[in-house]
Amino acid sequence: MDFALTALLQKHSSSFHPIVPFNQSTDRIVDLALDSSELTTSIVADVNLFTNWINAIRKEKNAQYLIGGYKENRTLVYAASKLFDSEEARTLHLGIDIWGEEGTPIFAPLGGMIHSFAHNNNYGDYGATIILQHQLETISFYTLYGHLSLADIASLRVGQFITRGNCFAHLGNAAENGQWPPHLHFQVIIDIGQYQGDYPGVCKLSEAKTYLNNSPDPSPLIHLF
Repeated sequence: MDFALTALLQKHSSSFHPIVPFNQSTDRIVDLALDSSELTTSIVADVNLFTNWINAIRKEKNAQYLIGGYKENRTLVYAASKLFDSEEARTLHLGIDIWGEEGTPIFAPLGGMIHSFAHNNNYGDYGATIILQHQLETISFYTLYGHLSLADIASLRVGQFITRGNCFAHLGNAAENGQWPPHLHFQVIIDIGQYQGDYPGVCKLSEAKTYLNNSPDPSPLIHLF
């Protein structure tokens, strides 16, 4: 099923609306690895220091956005939150992050229906979260948008249709996005099971095959390059 959806997303990639506003002639995107040796535990543990670290890279690279993280093993980043702590810590990132300015608008890459939404208000969690359900050709799947503004979920209703290219969300601040620097966690989910407004965005390495099969690389949907 993963291979079928991946092939379908690649087939239609040129038709998807960019998820964030981006001008290819003037704006710049830079890949960011959060397992960089320059990132320290003390930076991650302080959202202001973490935000300054992100913004310093954006300024140095003259980048509108920093992007990356799919399948990245983030042992340092998630050690700051008990949310990811267990006998085997959850460290493998299952989505792509887009780091930018607070308030950056988020657009639907293709038409979809509001499956669910929630405020996952734990330290290190998604904060305000929206999940859309899509059907492309014969395949149904979901996209998750985490670390949003609380205002974005204030008047939503389950079943509401979101048209391709509609602005339906914005990057939230630390107080509403799980205590992170402003960014979007974007993830594709094939089988969402019983989850409502939530789905694991980080897994244990021992569970990597299962979760990566259910959350394939979402990059064809981002359509910024």
